[in-house]
Amino acid sequence: MSWIFLAGAGQLINAVVAILDKFIVSDEKMLPRPFVYAFFTCLITGGWIFVYLLGFLPGFSQYGVPQLANIQTPTIQVVGMAFLAAYTFFMALVSMYTALKEADASTVMPVIGAVSAVSTFGMSFLFLGNTFSLHFASGIALLVIGMLLVSQMNFRKNVALLTVHAGVFFALHYIALKGLFEETSFDNGFFWSRISFVLFALSLLLVPTYWDKIYRQSRTTTRKGGVLVLATKILAGMAAFMLLKATDWGDVAVVQALDGLKFVFIIIISLLFGRFIPHAAGENDHSVKAIMKKVLYVSVISIGFIVLFIGS
Repeated sequence: MSWIFLAGAGQLINAVVAILDKFIVSDEKMLPRPFVYAFFTCLITGGWIFVYLLGFLPGFSQYGVPQLANIQTPTIQVVGMAFLAAYTFFMALVSMYTALKEADASTVMPVIGAVSAVSTFGMSFLFLGNTFSLHFASGIALLVIGMLLVSQMNFRKNVALLTVHAGVFFALHYIALKGLFEETSFDNGFFWSRISFVLFALSLLLVPTYWDKIYRQSRTTTRKGGVLVLATKILAGMAAFMLLKATDWGDVAVVQALDGLKFVFIIIISLLFGRFIPHAAGENDHSVKAIMKKVLYVSVISIGFIVLFIGS
């Protein structure tokens, strides 16, 4: 059952990353432009192909480190799904970072997670032929109730639309990755998906408007900001790899259900360290009423994840 602990640790890291993302897009000395931050996120995420070098070290293969020996020349289907995964990931990031600029991570992330879960199930039914269990309606109802509770936290219309857009595109990203891993092996699919992230990000530089936007923002970002961005994306890459391996080793439904842990960890971190983290990182309302509201909707959405995925 070590894969459960791997998934749990991955969600803890994701919670830390969400708060750091909020800080980065909210502080003018960091990367306040969501488009530019999404560009660097794709670029750095693609850099995880270097994990394959660990496969040359003795003993690492037994820990699930992907092997270069398993890489094959990609088919047109693999290339198409890899680039679809990159495009949908980038679009989801832009909307998510824009929403985080306007609201706290503990408000934005649960809604994105809920929308993504519902959308993933719907797309699985349409594109992958999956069927729904009797627990599906109960899980969806809990997620919807949780999102309605979030709306009571001064959840503005523009933020709501951004979170819905991000959730739908994260669902498309997961569907594309699932199709990619079904088309080929994990090692081969992971490699070409990382390559597509890099190529897609670099292709944006061919558009003069995008080049100017990225160049101008990069010049104004401090060295400290650059280091924080790199560290945050390395953590995000670690979490993503841990969750992919947990999915590969264990029960995919359980791993997906544990996504609710991320929201719980965000609440815990904000309660324990909220007074010590920079103001731009959010989580600044420490009133009992605000905390109880957050605990309530996070609990409902987390239970919804359990019912939706475990029951299905």
